[in-house]
Amino acid sequence: MSQLPLFEETNADAVEWKPTREAGLERLRSFLPRTGRAYASTRNYDLGPESRGNISCLSPWIRHRLILEEEVVRETLGRFSFSSAEKFIQEVFWRSYFKGWLEHRPDVWTRYCIDRDRLIETLTADQSLQSRYDAAILGTTEIDCFDAWAKELVSTGYLHNHARMWFASIWIFTLKLPWQLGADFFLRHLLDGDPASNTCSWRWVAGLHTKGKNYAARSANIEEYTGGRFSPKGLVVDPAPLMEDWDDTPSSMPTVEQALGDEAYGFIITNEDCNAETLPLSHYPVGLIGLTSNKDTTALDESQHKTAFIDHAIADAMERGKTAFDCEGEITKSDNWADNLIAFSEQLNVKTLAVSYLPVGPVRDKMEQAKPSLTDAGIKLVEIMRPYDQACWPHATKGFFKLKKKLPAIIEELGFSD
Repeated sequence: MSQLPLFEETNADAVEWKPTREAGLERLRSFLPRTGRAYASTRNYDLGPESRGNISCLSPWIRHRLILEEEVVRETLGRFSFSSAEKFIQEVFWRSYFKGWLEHRPDVWTRYCIDRDRLIETLTADQSLQSRYDAAILGTTEIDCFDAWAKELVSTGYLHNHARMWFASIWIFTLKLPWQLGADFFLRHLLDGDPASNTCSWRWVAGLHTKGKNYAARSANIEEYTGGRFSPKGLVVDPAPLMEDWDDTPSSMPTVEQALGDEAYGFIITNEDCNAETLPLSHYPVGLIGLTSNKDTTALDESQHKTAFIDHAIADAMERGKTAFDCEGEITKSDNWADNLIAFSEQLNVKTLAVSYLPVGPVRDKMEQAKPSLTDAGIKLVEIMRPYDQACWPHATKGFFKLKKKLPAIIEELGFSD
């Protein structure tokens, strides 16, 4: 086992997941000194939930855009050169890559949802599958690292990125469980659970994202990068990648044709973007509505940690939005978004609603269900896309390398280097 890198005393810290913009900014400020070469040399070590100083842990705040990717990149480049902080900056753009990749292939999300729901129904009829699934999510498989990570995920809503890859590999290749059920388990519990990053990452481990190239968890690697905390036995050593019988050919870049005119409008805040005041709006809305739902993913129970984080993130976004736009707002928790949005429009006496662009995932699915009723009521829905997404997503048609080559140009285009 190689020697552990030396960490500063201040890096042996647990993280308080407070779902506010200010908490996210504070975490960013505290981690900035380590976004350079120190991050590149220590980021792969998972030393446990009480020692997270070697990684930023910004993903829950970025996921819901309590803080923005461009803020993280700009602040990092204000302290380090691109070459010094390249590895950290790449990690920020990996999220953008997965988001863009799924935008070009929405059928991947649709097929995943269909397979996931079918497998959940199968659990009740297949006792063997149910028993193996229960052991995995309860952390009773007797694979030391896997069981610890399963319990950590449920209790904290977070896992180190390296642990996520190991966990997914063991789930798929050693425990022989469907990857869709594992992806669902993650998405229901992770505070940073993102439909694109989560789905694509599980497919990558399985060998479906990059065809024929899977990720195999190895005991020696786990032992080294957990500082000797774990040394699992019985892992499948050289698993074959999974296969699928359909092609995920990319479609065209999503376009946003509608634009706000001079009309009065109401604005919708969802957990996809809790930063309405930084959107490129031509003029301010006359009212705000925050939309949450009782079930964000599947029929299975969602984590209370995740639900509470989302609810409080939207509440924080609502308060900032009301101050920035000098208007009133309300938060609605419901699975019937159409009725609530129609009532909201009538209350404001407007026929236009705006929302930050909704990427592929459960929030877009819910809005798509509501759109026919909104159209029937004469209500126009305008989606506002951020320049950051417009700059990144066109380069996410293939592997990450295509986007990676464009990073200096994207950074220059968006003015981050200033």
